[in-house]
Amino acid sequence: MNSAGALLLYAALLLLPAGLKAQTDSIKKDSVKATEATVAEKTTPELISPSLSFACVQKGDNTVQLNAALKTKIKGTFIKLPHLKIKFIIVNGEEEKELGYGITNGEGKLSFIVKDSLTPDAEGKLHFKALFAGNKMMESAEEEVAVKRARLEIVPVKEDSLLTVKLKLIDVGTGTEVPVKETELGVFVKRSFLPMKIGTASTDENGEASVEIPASLPGDVKGNITLLAKLDENETYGNLEAVVVQPWGVPVSNVIQEQPRALWSPHPPIWMLVTFFILMGVVWGHFLVIVYQLWRLRKEEPHTMTQPMT
Repeated sequence: MNSAGALLLYAALLLLPAGLKAQTDSIKKDSVKATEATVAEKTTPELISPSLSFACVQKGDNTVQLNAALKTKIKGTFIKLPHLKIKFIIVNGEEEKELGYGITNGEGKLSFIVKDSLTPDAEGKLHFKALFAGNKMMESAEEEVAVKRARLEIVPVKEDSLLTVKLKLIDVGTGTEVPVKETELGVFVKRSFLPMKIGTASTDENGEASVEIPASLPGDVKGNITLLAKLDENETYGNLEAVVVQPWGVPVSNVIQEQPRALWSPHPPIWMLVTFFILMGVVWGHFLVIVYQLWRLRKEEPHTMTQPMT
């Protein structure tokens, strides 16, 4: 080996540790960056993914009630999301028009009433959209619903002692009233919590049906009852509802009155009170007698006098 080759080999050996050190430093930097990225991903909180439920109810006065609810699932438990803004939009072809917005209540629900000045699309449908824009902690959510325009009518009829309601379901999507046949409708009476079902009937070829109303339903002070005709979750028309108030119920006073003494009232009968106190007196009397006898036995114990030793 000549002197030039020896010098090159010597220089390579001198530069080898520096190259290895630079490569090691580069690997360390890449590892640190990867660790920092992993830590950043772990420390960044995941956005909550809410679930938006959306439905519409076509009322008998041609208004539409939009019902929305927000909730999410965290660790296997559903959590309702209150005090959040939901925007409502009506879609007609390519055009979108904002109807307004609402704020969810404590149960994560809200209802928004749309007036009867709505124009269906070319197919006679109303196309609504509910939109939650999201925030720093939650993702956005969107739901759509499309229903054909229809109207449900309820007419009370009283013949002698027979009480009935006449129902009629009409398709008004095309601007012409078309009866809807072979569709099951339900009649309910409004109660304090949920409507109570009275009966069901299917519409005939004229879109009409009738349901008999019992005469023994409890009403308000004047005997008024609120009757509801409903079509629930129909594939074409969605939900429809019509309401009528009639004095066909049994008057029930809403004034709080003192209840008579009885087993089912807060005030028990006198004989029950007397029996209770007698039994309690007998039981506690036995305890008092036992305590008295123990006290007498202790008092009558002989006291032995110790004699002084002489």
